[in-house]
Amino acid sequence: MGYFVSSLKYSINGEYGHLEVQLKVLWCLLLFLLGMGINIHSDLLLRQLRKPGEVTYKIPQGGLFTYVSGANYFGEIVEWFGFAIATWSLPAFAFAFFTLCCIGPRAYHHHRYYLKTFTDYPKSRKALIPFVF
Repeated sequence: MGYFVSSLKYSINGEYGHLEVQLKVLWCLLLFLLGMGINIHSDLLLRQLRKPGEVTYKIPQGGLFTYVSGANYFGEIVEWFGFAIATWSLPAFAFAFFTLCCIGPRAYHHHRYYLKTFTDYPKSRKALIPFVF
């Protein structure tokens, strides 16, 4: 995949020298890093939910879990779409799209599970996208 992502032959516009393109890449790199930070922070919160030996499920709290059930999934999707826009290549967009297609339904099913399992689960919390879905 690295060859296809870095090859100008497979990029959509093939113009990497212009200042506006470099700024776009910088902003998208920041989007990628933001998504990565959300993903890592959310995974850390999930790992801290249970103590060793515990088997009960708990409601995730803090970070983006305040707004969505799948904060770690949201972070990963943001991460890969930032990468896809930065590289502006078809393979990267395909990877981001299929990441969304695989992880999006998981977030939705986790959200439904939490709503069914926990009577005190926050009703205002969305499944994947804060305030939207």
